[in-house]
Amino acid sequence: MDRITTDLLAEGSIMKGQVDRLLAKGISENLILRDITLSGFMTMDRLVRYIVQKVRDGVYDLSIIDNYDYIHEKVVLEKLAHELDQVFVDLDSIDMDYNLTSKVPLAQLQKFNVIPVSQDEMSITIAFHDPLNIDAQEAMQRLFPRKIVKIALSTKKQIASYLYKIALKDSVKDLVKKIQDELNSINSIEEQQEASSILLLIDVILKTCINARSSDIHIEPTEKNCVVRGRVDGKLIETFIFEKNIYPPLASRLKLLANLDIAEKRKPQDGRFSTAVGKREYDFRISTLPILYGESIVMRVLDKEKALVRLEDAGMDSVSYQKLLKGLAAPYGIILVTGPTGSGKTTTLYGALNELRNVEDKVITVEDPVEYRMNLIQQVQVNAKVGLSFADALRSILRQDPDKIMIGEIRDQETLEIAIKAALTGHLVISTLHTNDSISAIPRMADMGIEHYLISGALVAIQAQRLVRKICKHCKVEEELSATVLEEIDGIIPEGTRFYKGAGCKECGDSGYMGREMICEVLNITEELSSLIAKGASKDMMLEQAKKDGFIDIFQNGIQKAIDGVTSIEEILKVAKG
Repeated sequence: MDRITTDLLAEGSIMKGQVDRLLAKGISENLILRDITLSGFMTMDRLVRYIVQKVRDGVYDLSIIDNYDYIHEKVVLEKLAHELDQVFVDLDSIDMDYNLTSKVPLAQLQKFNVIPVSQDEMSITIAFHDPLNIDAQEAMQRLFPRKIVKIALSTKKQIASYLYKIALKDSVKDLVKKIQDELNSINSIEEQQEASSILLLIDVILKTCINARSSDIHIEPTEKNCVVRGRVDGKLIETFIFEKNIYPPLASRLKLLANLDIAEKRKPQDGRFSTAVGKREYDFRISTLPILYGESIVMRVLDKEKALVRLEDAGMDSVSYQKLLKGLAAPYGIILVTGPTGSGKTTTLYGALNELRNVEDKVITVEDPVEYRMNLIQQVQVNAKVGLSFADALRSILRQDPDKIMIGEIRDQETLEIAIKAALTGHLVISTLHTNDSISAIPRMADMGIEHYLISGALVAIQAQRLVRKICKHCKVEEELSATVLEEIDGIIPEGTRFYKGAGCKECGDSGYMGREMICEVLNITEELSSLIAKGASKDMMLEQAKKDGFIDIFQNGIQKAIDGVTSIEEILKVAKG
């Protein structure tokens, strides 16, 4: 049995009977403490106070909590900081002064896992993971001999993460120094933008973010710094931190690449550029937005090879794939892909276009913006400035003798009306709609003013989808689920199913996940369901009929992915439950 549970038993803080009952249920000895806190025998707050007292008394080392993933380090450190009359610092919520770290050897900071965060005339505040480490305190006092060292607490992971960013910053410091020297020697703004070292820095940023599998690159000026973040598997990760003076030439150069107006800093702008990163050609869709300290620049990474992805390769299971193919084989009608923003709907549309495009059919798309350029398909870019909306473009498209039409997104009643009319007059239309599940798309269309009989006549299939993170194959380990999670999925999973999670390693940046995959539900509109839609039946009645027709919902699809060991049960409950 683990150390803390053994000590709590010995001191009478938990009863042997409680432990025996949990062991009889088949709970592992190492998870007894977790289930005791979940069942309310002992509150988490009381457990944290117990651990903090033992740490203060020197009985436990702070690292003891590393063995318990359900005891949050931040909560323990906040309590310990309060007890020691010190402050807890969330490094993500402050604009740190990185000049402080440039004055001391990085190896020393990494050795003791500490990071200076701020200073005034008299003192310097340093974030420690372990505030009781006297050696670390003495080492910091030697590094800053003229200042009073004030101790703050921060989590081990946060400190290590920021030290890694500083190491990355150091890896390009020669390039940054070259840029700064160039900027100092050049007076005109035009020459600053043409400085060759800025192009090298952009190349480093693009390479680093793409190698880290970023889908978007965010460049943001703060009061003291210029921060570069990449979105990896749906989560933003800080990649680079530069001095503030690097930002203006960097922003101007990116605007030049995308043919934007470099003098216009008060209005948002959109553009795109292509460049080779490594051996592959990438498109970057760039968007600028005026913010308090300059402009926020976001670049969407458009990998041309991803446009040609097959739906099966995006994680679509074979049953759902066959259902969607059946819908795509219809001579006319409307197929909808639904889900929240960032659920991979556009990728699915392109996957569907891949299935549809051929020499015999005229396929036209209306997009805002055109993300991927494809052969054999006529792509129209919406342009509100010249009065070319989705609805306007659609009207013109119908005069172009199309066979199949893709609409990037149905945003309003007018676009939906034209799409429905096109579907009823012999065209196959595919598009996206923002609803949480497939059945909800039907009442949503009715709410947008479309008659039920028109919906039933036009609809062919609806797919709802989400993206779930895949367990990192480098650190995949078996997971023991808590009693509450087991209760939540009781009756859904076969007896003896093993579940997995990612322990976290350097390959996946300690997240335990690498890459994302689709979970989905595909609702084919059968004659019976079509009849219910025409009558304006309730959502529950339609769902009941769909299940009779063999409909499998997104949660069940996700649970199957967890059973197959593709993702964790925690990820499915977070993304697909409800």
